[in-house]
Amino acid sequence: MAEWYVYMLRCADHSLYTGVATDIDARVATHNAGKGAKYTRGRLPVKLVYRERVGARGAALRREHAIKRMRRAVKRQLIGRSSRSELQAPHDKAGVRRTDSGKDPRLL
Repeated sequence: MAEWYVYMLRCADHSLYTGVATDIDARVATHNAGKGAKYTRGRLPVKLVYRERVGARGAALRREHAIKRMRRAVKRQLIGRSSRSELQAPHDKAGVRRTDSGKDPRLL
């Protein structure tokens, strides 16, 4: 069984794109070749700014959806935390990343 990841890209216009893949490096290359998502085609080049190992495809899709619902400031916090540490915080049953205090970072 393949390991699935959720990833975020920063586009040339500084917007963020979130997706899922089993091979992130190949997927980023596909985006930068103009053959990825329609959203990124007009915003090239893209740069990988966040990755999170999730496990199964269904879990990855649920996490992708949760990230897409987050406000931009919360996404920036995710990106900042991942650049400081490769460790990923656990998620609750709703797929929301929790801080060390157990609080939802969207409410901080």
